[in-house]
Amino acid sequence: MNVFESINNTSNRASDIGEQFLDKTQEYYKLKIFQQVSYTITMLGKALAIGGVLFIGLIFIAFASAIAIGDLLGHVAYGYLIVGAVFIISAFIIYKVRHLIDSAVIKKFQSKIFK
Repeated sequence: MNVFESINNTSNRASDIGEQFLDKTQEYYKLKIFQQVSYTITMLGKALAIGGVLFIGLIFIAFASAIAIGDLLGHVAYGYLIVGAVFIISAFIIYKVRHLIDSAVIKKFQSKIFK
């Protein structure tokens, strides 16, 4: 009977170790998910804060530039047209190179998520 008791004890220990492994694995993935979610939220918050301030600054620079160009050309409407055209051309260029932006963002997050 000693052999059967030894096998029984070994199988019980293996079962306990397996349960501990599953528990630790579950805890690890909970922590990993928390890390990724918190990283994503903080990056999004920083991007919104910085982007909002930059957007307001860009609006003020655009109006000031339009007025200055309009004064140089003798008609304020021309200044607004030129500044508007610069924004449209910039948007078109960004649209054409959007795949480069996508790949840069994916590479940035790839190193954070799959480490």
